[in-house]
Amino acid sequence: MWWRSPSFILDKQQSDTVPHQRNPPDTLPLHSPPPFSMADTLQNPNPENNISAYYQTRAAHHAVVTGDWLAQAQAAIGRDPDDSTDTTVATVAGKPFSVIDEFNSWRKQPELAEAVAAIRALAAVIRNCQATTMMELEIELKKASDSLKSGDTTSISLTAGCDLFMRYVTRTSALEYEDFDSAKSRLIERAEKFGEISCKARRIIAMLSQDFIFDGCTILVHGFSRVVFEVLKTAAQSKKLFRVFCTEGRPDRSGLRLSNELAKLDVPVKLLIDSAVAYTMDEVDMVFVGADGVVESGGIINMMGTFQIALVAHSMNKPVYVAAESYKFARLYPLDQKDMVPALCPIDFGVPIPSKVEVETSARDYTPPQYLTLLFTDLGVLTPSVVSDELIQLYL
Repeated sequence: MWWRSPSFILDKQQSDTVPHQRNPPDTLPLHSPPPFSMADTLQNPNPENNISAYYQTRAAHHAVVTGDWLAQAQAAIGRDPDDSTDTTVATVAGKPFSVIDEFNSWRKQPELAEAVAAIRALAAVIRNCQATTMMELEIELKKASDSLKSGDTTSISLTAGCDLFMRYVTRTSALEYEDFDSAKSRLIERAEKFGEISCKARRIIAMLSQDFIFDGCTILVHGFSRVVFEVLKTAAQSKKLFRVFCTEGRPDRSGLRLSNELAKLDVPVKLLIDSAVAYTMDEVDMVFVGADGVVESGGIINMMGTFQIALVAHSMNKPVYVAAESYKFARLYPLDQKDMVPALCPIDFGVPIPSKVEVETSARDYTPPQYLTLLFTDLGVLTPSVVSDELIQLYL
């Protein structure tokens, strides 16, 4: 049985909350590939300014949980010794605070998710805000959130993370407190707690998924996902015996990075071209994919090729598991592949492409919920049909 609970609902009766430290997110010992050159990779006539900022960043970087199962996962992940390190981003003396500069400072950490970087930046907005009333504070926070979201309208997780932060932090009424300073302190506490929960999401998901990985299994993964890598890394550290089929992950070839990192862990891995998925599916026991966003229908938006992998797996009765943090839950309801903002990514075909040839540069697709088996999230293990219920809980 699967337990689930909305981890962003504040227990208002918890009056003895211990102040949370501003801790750095746990990072994986990964080495990011060097940033690609636009001039080298753009072999098609599409202009460079059409490339999604989200995928430029991707290429450059290459708690309240009440269920019994979730409580066990929380206890299992524990707290790293490094968690006591202060991660306050220093600001330049005399320079006015800028949420964009703060966001960019956090985003320089390769293994920090873009949405978490935005959450940390918004928490800094509250700390540095000069407002004297709750209304002024909320207006300034809203402006900062809108500024972050407008920087890259194609990033689903960035938009969802900002929206969830606003809902979680501002849900408390100022009338519960005697003065503005007390209310502001409470908001800062909630902001830091939200950031801490978000940073721990990956480890919680990794622990929840371990019961589904058995000795001798073969797992197919698509491209590089930090949360999927954490799942596989945890399984390898638990001495489980399994092998991984890793797709190349066009158009950014992020699967090459995942195969290299798995090899460092001594995990048996086979690298496949994306078109070999159907050819090897009969050897696969399960499919694990990440997600750029989880939508209201229970489907996911992820890197190009996820939909066709799910179709093949579904036709051959192979389970498709999705590992995604709850800050990627978005209030979107796409009806088809074209019903979402395209995220464009350069594609290198290895040869010059004539100007008369049109090139499809969209880097992600939509996978409907009927082709997904389970979603592993920091809220618990969910079926696709439960996602809409969780979204209601998160945004109400």
